[in-house]
Amino acid sequence: MEYSFQNTYICNVTKKEAILHAALDLLAAKGVHDTPVSEIAKAAGTGMGTIYNYFANKEILINEIYLRIKEQEETLFLQVNKDQPIKTQFEHYLTVIIEFFIQHPTYFNFLQQLEASPIITQENKVKGKKSVEMVAVLLKNGQQHRIIKNFDIDQILVFIGGAISSYLKQHLNTSKKQQTSLKNHIRMVWDGIKE
Repeated sequence: MEYSFQNTYICNVTKKEAILHAALDLLAAKGVHDTPVSEIAKAAGTGMGTIYNYFANKEILINEIYLRIKEQEETLFLQVNKDQPIKTQFEHYLTVIIEFFIQHPTYFNFLQQLEASPIITQENKVKGKKSVEMVAVLLKNGQQHRIIKNFDIDQILVFIGGAISSYLKQHLNTSKKQQTSLKNHIRMVWDGIKE
């Protein structure tokens, strides 16, 4: 009996993961609003009833994908050596986050569609904001040491987010020969926020 329960549990996790992966790929490629649940079910190799067993509606499915990406994003700052100078920490973080999205372009394309969308619940937006908490702490520390401009932290984060987004759009949509230097881009962002 115990083996049967474990086997069922493992199958259920696998189905849920298959749904999430298929949904992410389709939503990133076709668009959040242009992807019906029936198409996600087909791509996941399951029925719509199975999807609705895990997710009451498409919005809940989208919110779960959003949170999973944000949770991964939150761990990226752990790669930054906090004993380094503020500038070095910032440059390393920016490099890590941009390389993360270059390696996962579907994450980037998915999140881009949700920037101004009401689909993500307010509660999940608050949870998602945790992904930049450590960056905000770094920026505040830089302000205290008069290294970072004394602007509102949220405004600085929006500026940084815009810089990351513009670099990724350019990088992901051009040939390797035409891609701009990441090092130069990071330097320009730093020049924009330093005191």
